[in-house]
Order: sequence, then structure tokens, then C-alpha cells
Amino acid sequence: MNDLVRQHTALTESDLEWLHLLVSEWQLLSDLSFADLVLWVPTLDGTRYVSVAQMRPNTGPTSYQDDMVGHLVPRGRRPMLDTAVDEGRIVREGDPEWREEVPVRVESIPVRRESRVLGVIARNTNLLTVRTPSRLELTYLQSASDLAQMIAAGSFPFPGQQVDMDASPRVGDGLIRLDAEGIVQYASPNALSAYHRLGLAADLVGCHLGQTTAELAPSRGPVDEALVKLASGWAPRETEVEGNGGVIQLRAIPLKPKGTRIGSLVLLRDVTELRRRERELITKDATIREIHHRVKNNLQTVAALLRLQARRMDSDQGREALEEAVRRVGSIAIVHETLSQNLDERVEFDDIADRVLAMVAEISPGRVAGRRTGRFGILDAEVATPLSMVLTEILQNALEHGFGPGESGTVEVSAVRGGTRTEGRLLVTVQDDGRGLPEGFSAKEQGNLGLQIVRTLVEGELGGTFDMVPAPERGTRVVLDIPVGAGKR
Repeated sequence: MNDLVRQHTALTESDLEWLHLLVSEWQLLSDLSFADLVLWVPTLDGTRYVSVAQMRPNTGPTSYQDDMVGHLVPRGRRPMLDTAVDEGRIVREGDPEWREEVPVRVESIPVRRESRVLGVIARNTNLLTVRTPSRLELTYLQSASDLAQMIAAGSFPFPGQQVDMDASPRVGDGLIRLDAEGIVQYASPNALSAYHRLGLAADLVGCHLGQTTAELAPSRGPVDEALVKLASGWAPRETEVEGNGGVIQLRAIPLKPKGTRIGSLVLLRDVTELRRRERELITKDATIREIHHRVKNNLQTVAALLRLQARRMDSDQGREALEEAVRRVGSIAIVHETLSQNLDERVEFDDIADRVLAMVAEISPGRVAGRRTGRFGILDAEVATPLSMVLTEILQNALEHGFGPGESGTVEVSAVRGGTRTEGRLLVTVQDDGRGLPEGFSAKEQGNLGLQIVRTLVEGELGGTFDMVPAPERGTRVVLDIPVGAGKR
């Protein structure tokens, strides 16, 4: 719609925002009218109309099988559009049109903002399935007529009341029509069922909806006056009411077709099961986070025990082996600590990489600086846990074997999302400027326990590739190419 309006019309950005607000609401008008809606806007030169939006009803058959958005029609071809724009009134004159052997009643509703008519809504009703209307259909049509008059007067939609139609109740979910005093004139079967879920034993018709709703909602103090006012339809608002184990979502729409409030529409939806599942998910998320927190505590306890045991070792080789185990356990604990603070099983790995880099640098035999470039981004836990251990082993190997006591240097960790072959990969490079690899060294055939762990985790657990080669100028370069996108296994 933005492109069509800016390309073909003289409407301002504030006018365009009004049209967006209207389009976010007009599913309501379409469903109440049992009709298709097409929004036509005059072009810049005033000789044509361009259709910028279209809506089909959920309550009846469509009148348009094709998409009308983007169509241009010259002024004069559809006289009802001309009359609605020129006179600023709803036009209902004329005989039904025949489209593919289907009779269609056409009406034109001017879209007014302040004192100007921005465009016209063509309301097209498929008459093929018209039958004797029931009380529900008559209520729908009367409410649609009131809304159409409000659109023509510029009082609907309500400024500043942007509505998420995916989350708000719809006409078919449940509808209540109130008079100016808030008394129920009509309640659809779905609306009545929703109130029975709250504990209502009688019929709704004739009741004051605000007072009835407040009585059904549990309250420790006086009657909730705000809820009474909202459920009475005095202002365009949304809320949820909970009682008797049920939850209903309410949306009030004041009706002012001639400037004075004559009543209200209240749309409602039974969201009891939806809220129950949301609470279950919240409980599940909290449980998962607590599990990660306890795993982290247990791993830190294991690391502390290994550290105590290392201090009691007489053998230098045994002490070094236990200290390596402490760092490996610590790298896994960092991932679980991060997961314990998140709502899902995904982590921002840049922080983990920085903490691993700092942890390993503490055991540097010399003055070796570590730094990170690029971004790892957000990774799944099943990737983050083995990757943190792989990074720990590679950094530890670089510091221990690349630099001697007292030597200074740099170890750089670089991360690039995308990889060298396809999207959805992570390319990690760890490069130092130390003494380099021994002559004839092969990472696939040689290497200590740490490199064996790296190879196993990268190729087996992560499904990636691992290589260790001499750096271009000096030192060693380790390259990891790991799938991190959907279907990475």
C-alpha cells in the first residue's frame, strides 16, 4: 500500500498512516457486512482511482476471486466512487452488478480524515447466498452500518488505538451489542458461551454488561469501576477478565454514527486454553532455566574438587592434567550459566567466547594478549556447548605450545557467519604469532589429547571441518567450518 499511495496519489504521510490504521481495523467491517472491501484512492491528477488494499469476509462468500490491489480505473467508469468522493456521503443507489453470473450489491463509503475525503471503500456483497436474516445477521448489518457512518464522518478508526488483529477478538469469536446505557441488546451464541465459562448462569440480554462482568471477576475489594466502564463500552479499550477458571478477552468499540454515542460493540474471545498453555510454557521455561542453573553449580563444584585434588598432587604431569580438566569443565559451565539466564535454548556466543578467552589467558606462561574479532552471533545450545569446549582446547594448545615462559605475543579469535561454502555456516579462525608448528606436523595424524577432543567434537558432534596449518607469516592458524543453520545435521 505504501508504494501505491506514494506512486499514484497526493496523500501525505499522515494521511497514509490514517489509511494504515483503517486497514488494520476493517476486517471488522468486512465481517459485519458479509462483504468484500476494496479501498480506492484518487490519483495525483484526479482522473483515475487506484485500489491500494482489499479485504475478504470471514463470514460469507467473496465477491472478488481475483486480487484487485493495484488496479486503476478512470473517473466516470464507476459513478458511485465519484459521488462518494465529491459529496462525501455513503452511496447505495444503483442495481446489483453481475460478476461471473453472481449478483453483487455495491456501496461506496467515503474515508474521511478531519475535513478531507482521502478515498472510498467499495463494499461488495455477494447476493447469491442471501437468505432471510436472523437476529444475529440483523445485528451484524446494523453494526456495520453504524461503523460505515463513522468512517464517513472521520470518527473511525480511533486515533492512537492501533489494533493487532491477530491477537484481538474477531466478530465470529463472540459479539455483544449494547445500548447507550450499557444494557445488552444482543449476545451471539459464542459470546454467551464465553460468559457461561466465567460462571454466568442466566442469559445476558437485558443485563448491564459492565456490572455483570465485574461481579463475575473475583475481587477482594469494591467492584472494579474501571472494568465496569470498559465492559460498558464507554471507550475503545481491550482487557481480559478471569473468573471461575475461565479467561475471556474483551474489546469495546463505542458506536457514534452521528457524533453521539448510541451504544457499543463488545467483541470477545474465550482464551482460557490459550492462557493455560502459556502458563505451562512459562513454568516449563522456568524449570529448564533452573536445571541449567543447577547443572552450572554442579559443574563448578566438580571443577573446585578437581582444583583441590590438583593442589595435593606431587606429580607435575598429574597436576597439569587435572588443571586442564578444570578448564574443560569450566568452559561447559559458562554455557549453562548463560542458558540459565535465557528464555530459550539459544545463547549469544560472543560473551561466552570472551569469557573462555579470558579464562584460558590466565594460564598463559608469558605476556600473551588475546582478542576477538567478528561475531559468533546467537547459537543453539547443542552447538554452543561443544564449541565452547573446542575453543577452550584450541586456545589452551596455542598458549602452551606456541609460546615459552616469558615470551609475549597475540592470539586472535575471528568469527564470520556465512562460512566459505554456503549460508548458515560459522567460520572460526584462531591464529597466534608464536613459534609455529613442528616440521612435518599433521593435525589429523598427530596431536595431544586436546586436539583429539577438538577433532572428535568438530567432526562428530558439530558436523564441521577442522584444520591446523602454519600462519602466513609466523605462528599457527586453526580453522573451523561449522554448520549452524536450520538442518545443520
